[in-house]
Amino acid sequence: MHIPKCATSDMEILSFSDALAGEEQGSFEYDRSKWLYVPNAYTEYRYILGTKGVNPLICIGINPSTAKPDDLDNTLKSVERTAAFNGYDSFIMFNVYAQRATNPKDMDCEFNELLHNENMKAFRYVMESYGEGNRPAVWAAWGTIIEKRSYLAGCVADMVSIGNEYGAQWFTVGKRSVKGHPHHPLYLKNGTPTEEFDVCEYLNTLAY
Repeated sequence: MHIPKCATSDMEILSFSDALAGEEQGSFEYDRSKWLYVPNAYTEYRYILGTKGVNPLICIGINPSTAKPDDLDNTLKSVERTAAFNGYDSFIMFNVYAQRATNPKDMDCEFNELLHNENMKAFRYVMESYGEGNRPAVWAAWGTIIEKRSYLAGCVADMVSIGNEYGAQWFTVGKRSVKGHPHHPLYLKNGTPTEEFDVCEYLNTLAY
């Protein structure tokens, strides 16, 4: 379990650029040739966790929990299996909001704009990693938890805007909710295929 020690506004937040620089140098407790982990140590927030490859599936959940390299939680294990089944050689786990909290009810009650802005820089970095002319494959996987905080819908809208700049292709995996929310990875059956997702139409159903 990870219960936040305090609101993220009450702690010092490492910028994405500084966190990335730290990931690119020094010694690590994990195989850096396999893993991308930013920041590169367990913290109260996480920008990126994934494996390295040339054709990753970018999965977007609501917020990080306890997972780290070589110690994936059940959600990340499902993400890894689903990416492999659908023909991707790697996965990147990203989140609508970067604060770690095993129970989303423990997320910040008040929106931390600084943390969000750094998270969006991380998302842009992931989009750019595809290279010019390649369309990022983005798996919407935040589930009905999107309703837990009023600020989360706006965070998704910002991600969609950035994704549009890079021609991102959006997918869901599994049955969507009655309100159209994408399925959470944790409860997926093995061997579930991706389905195209009109994320812009979906945004029209959200209040933000």
